[in-house]
Amino acid sequence: MKVLSMTAAGCLLLGLLTSQTMATEKLRIGTEGDYKPFNYVTGSGEIKGFDYDIGQAVCAELKAECEWSTHEWSGIIPALQSGKFDIMIASMAINDERKKQVSFTNPYYFNAMHFIARKDLGIKDVSKAALEGKIIGTQSGSVAVETLKEYFPDNEVKLYPSLSEAFLDMDSGRLDMVLESQMALSDWLAQDSGACCEFAGKPFILDTAQGNAMALRTDSTDLTKRLNTALETIMKNGTYDKIRQQYFDFDIMVRPVNASAYLK
Repeated sequence: MKVLSMTAAGCLLLGLLTSQTMATEKLRIGTEGDYKPFNYVTGSGEIKGFDYDIGQAVCAELKAECEWSTHEWSGIIPALQSGKFDIMIASMAINDERKKQVSFTNPYYFNAMHFIARKDLGIKDVSKAALEGKIIGTQSGSVAVETLKEYFPDNEVKLYPSLSEAFLDMDSGRLDMVLESQMALSDWLAQDSGACCEFAGKPFILDTAQGNAMALRTDSTDLTKRLNTALETIMKNGTYDKIRQQYFDFDIMVRPVNASAYLK
């Protein structure tokens, strides 16, 4: 009886350990939710977009259950640092200043910047002289802010919590131009609300640009490595391209021309 009892106890312990081992990993993902076509919230409250689809593909590779939440861009790094979520998938551009605050995965695309302008202004050239006196808007906290400071220091620059607010001012004529992600701007221009405006000049990227990537807390070394492995897998097996083709008809892993060569 004693032997049987010990055997039963061992089976029970083994069962508990197996159950714990097989439990699905849960990961919390934070995004902005106001940056079409990368991440946005539908009328029914669902999070959608390129970032979301890539995140879901990575979760599938990790065999993890991922829970998404949205956060204002201006506070998204503090929200990650404070533990409100585990991974940020929000098209964040890698730069040296941000690398002091968070860890990044390998980039999953390169996002060129581009100017848009109101059609009635007829702006084609984006040199410093051509844009003299123009009011330029962009999203607060984006890499476009530093670009405008460096190359267009004499222009009035308006910063907005979200791109949708900048678009409203473009449509109403309170803003002359916007500098931001070529892909996000392209999505808006294709809508009826973007009929007021058009691209001006050519797309470009900062000389120091390192791509757009997922961000994690600096102590998430193991999870960062696993995400990189999952990203590499979906890029090799065709999953990444299937997702990309739903949003963009060009290769977004190709690095565009540098700003210093174009805006000089």
